[in-house]
Amino acid sequence: MSGTFLGTPAFPTAARTALGDSQLRRNLAHATGTIRTKRAGVVGEVDEWEQLRLAGAAIKERVLRHLPDYLEQLERSLTAAGATVHWARDAAEANAIVVGIAQRHGTDEVVKVKSMATQEIELNEALEAAGIHAWETDLAELIVQLGDDLPSHILVPAIHRNRAEIREIFLREMGRAGKAAPEDLTDEPKQLAAAARAHLREKFLRAKVAVSGANFAVAETGTLTVVESEGNGRMCLTLPEVLVSVVGIEKVLPTFEDLDVMLQLLPRSSTGERMNPYTSTWTGVTPGDGPQEVHVVLLDNGRTDVLADPTGRQALRCIRCSACLNVCPVYERTGGHAYGSVYPGPIGAILTPQLRGVGSDPQTDSLPYASSLCGACFEVCPVRIDIPEVLVHLRGEVVDAHKKASRLPSVQDVAMKAASWTLSSAARTERAARAAGFGGKLAARVARRDPGGRTVLGAVPGPAGAWSDSRDVPVPAEESFRSWWERTDGGRSRTSDSDSDGGRS
Repeated sequence: MSGTFLGTPAFPTAARTALGDSQLRRNLAHATGTIRTKRAGVVGEVDEWEQLRLAGAAIKERVLRHLPDYLEQLERSLTAAGATVHWARDAAEANAIVVGIAQRHGTDEVVKVKSMATQEIELNEALEAAGIHAWETDLAELIVQLGDDLPSHILVPAIHRNRAEIREIFLREMGRAGKAAPEDLTDEPKQLAAAARAHLREKFLRAKVAVSGANFAVAETGTLTVVESEGNGRMCLTLPEVLVSVVGIEKVLPTFEDLDVMLQLLPRSSTGERMNPYTSTWTGVTPGDGPQEVHVVLLDNGRTDVLADPTGRQALRCIRCSACLNVCPVYERTGGHAYGSVYPGPIGAILTPQLRGVGSDPQTDSLPYASSLCGACFEVCPVRIDIPEVLVHLRGEVVDAHKKASRLPSVQDVAMKAASWTLSSAARTERAARAAGFGGKLAARVARRDPGGRTVLGAVPGPAGAWSDSRDVPVPAEESFRSWWERTDGGRSRTSDSDSDGGRS
């Protein structure tokens, strides 16, 4: 799998840097807070929201159980509708297909609808290497592209930028890539959108080839669907002569009725709207209307490996709404770049390690730990992906992979074996408790009071230092429970003499 920000450090290191950027944190807190509030409002209007979630989860689970059948049905439907279907096992095959189509049509540029799949396979870079410019037409993607930046959110890739920063990017970069921004451009959203519209319009009108993804692909009809808020996708899907859609194999839905459920879940969960301003559907080629050559690239790129994991495969239910990002306390404080992948936030923390595999890349292996396991992501997921369950499952996978790769036991392994040996014997457990009590007496001399009044230790030296950097370590009890029990006869020796008189007090 491609689509990882090469050179990105492991999540703890990247997150520490992000936490030091106060402007980034303000931008994220404002944006995610706004989206959360909008989502809560429109979801609260639906009396049977939980039933909708259950229906969405059931549809996606049915797809995953019978994925080969639905994919073959989708191919037949697409072909009957005049589309050309391509199968891509990985990013290299998918990129070669798209580049080949563009080259056959003699074009040196393509316009693009916002697409996570094309970011995942790094299609823009592959096109650029072949001398073909790929112009992003989504406003947020345009901001990221002009700013030579990286996306940090599934729904709003430029969520880490504020209006003043966007204005500076437009003034500095638009003229180098096409129509320049007006010299008197302000940071008013209306003016920024107008500058982007004027800049993109010339690209829409001259482009021969467009590239899109698809939110959903209906197997029974061969219909692809893209939902968006700006209309740029509609321009890409209708004006060019050739349309190439790169679609992950998990995006298939069995029937048009299933699409109805998803189009109720997705907009409320993503943009906090009852329905998307633009919902575009197309079925192959329609003579005289829209692109007259339609290609669909069905992309695997690690998805069949995810499908083979009974616990982890629920990640393939994802409809890319980004609701989990907007409620995640970790994402809100670190942003998407810290995750080092085009899939940030909680869903990225479970999807990227499965697509890439664990045990060989420290950055990827750190992602399942990029969570407090608070469960907020599951509560808002429209298709009920139990992200905390998968995170814990993947943490086990990471540990097992490291055990297989290393000949030496880890500090954690040594500690667990020592604990097992100690606790398997009553005598050893008693000696350990006495030692801990002695340590507690020494520790009490250097302990401090926390704001809650508890007696705690500071940073612990040695291997446990990293654990205590972000946690208060309680002072060990000076007396073990066993010693207290023996000394007080199970607490009875503390009872007043009158308690023994007939059992009355």
